[in-house]
Amino acid sequence: MTEKAFWVALQQTPGLGTRRILRLLKIFGSAAAVWQAPEKDLLALQGLGNAAACLLEWRRQAVPEKLLDALAAADIGVVTLVEDAYPAELKRIYDPPPVLYWRGSCLPQEGLKIAIVGTRRATAYGLKVARSLACDLARAGVGVVSGVARGIDASAHRGAIEGGGLTWGVLGCGVDIIYPREHRELYQQIMKQGAIISEFPPGTPPDAGHFPARNRIISGLTNGTLVVEAAARSGALITANLALEQDRDVFAVPGPITSRYSQGSNSLIKEGARVVTGVEDILAEYENIKPRLWTLSRQEERAEIVLTPAEKKVLECLSIEPTHIDNIMTAAGLQPGDINRALLQLEMANLIRRLPGGFYLRY
Repeated sequence: MTEKAFWVALQQTPGLGTRRILRLLKIFGSAAAVWQAPEKDLLALQGLGNAAACLLEWRRQAVPEKLLDALAAADIGVVTLVEDAYPAELKRIYDPPPVLYWRGSCLPQEGLKIAIVGTRRATAYGLKVARSLACDLARAGVGVVSGVARGIDASAHRGAIEGGGLTWGVLGCGVDIIYPREHRELYQQIMKQGAIISEFPPGTPPDAGHFPARNRIISGLTNGTLVVEAAARSGALITANLALEQDRDVFAVPGPITSRYSQGSNSLIKEGARVVTGVEDILAEYENIKPRLWTLSRQEERAEIVLTPAEKKVLECLSIEPTHIDNIMTAAGLQPGDINRALLQLEMANLIRRLPGGFYLRY
């Protein structure tokens, strides 16, 4: 059997956990040696608790090579901590995942990468900023990492995809599980321009306890973490604190002092996080990265799109704050059919976004 198969078998051992696996690997020297270690040697180790018994029970059930074959049959890639393909930045954190499962076109490697995180209940302002900054970073050749959650995460991935760059989504469940379900299309797009990544074996459902562990991977894969919008108590702040522990940079976008969803990000700024009001604030911190196309603004890009008079009129009725379709009809003064066609075309051109309840906003 291959060494990789033993890594997978260890990682999938119920009740073992990352830190115990890393400790066992240090003691025995290889995954195969851990898997084949005499029972008395495992039980004699101090500090493992019930983990030694869990491993012994799992060894009686599992066949490492079959576990690896099942991953290949499901078209799920696997990379271990000792392989060159394992992301270099992640290797340097205190507790790197022994195994990463992934689906997509490529894993993160050399080059600047920035995590963009924030609240799931993002405002129109936060969604717009996350998407715009991610797009500009992608155009500059910077990889974007996030967690594929609703809100800021999804906007960051979409911005990176729109900018033609690489993006990676890190999950708190197995890579074969789409969560949230409405992100099915986004998953496919991320896999084309990067990968979906997880330390959790396929079939692992999303669980609240998984997300702090997931966050250390998001920050650990990158050179810096950008918080766009975060409440006073937010998972994004956990990611920012993990980035600091990993000796990575932390950036934050300032928000309205009246918004509860900016309390966390504004607090980070008061505590010393670098303020970001444009992508140049991030790029300036990394002199070894030469900007490519980030100076091309969203407005310049959109100028190439030819709009009909009706589309122009409808677009003028919208802002970054949600506007109901009834108000659009009143302001535009057009027939309902013309307005619906204009809204559809503007949405297809990525100039506006449709929200639940008949609301629209302008990017």
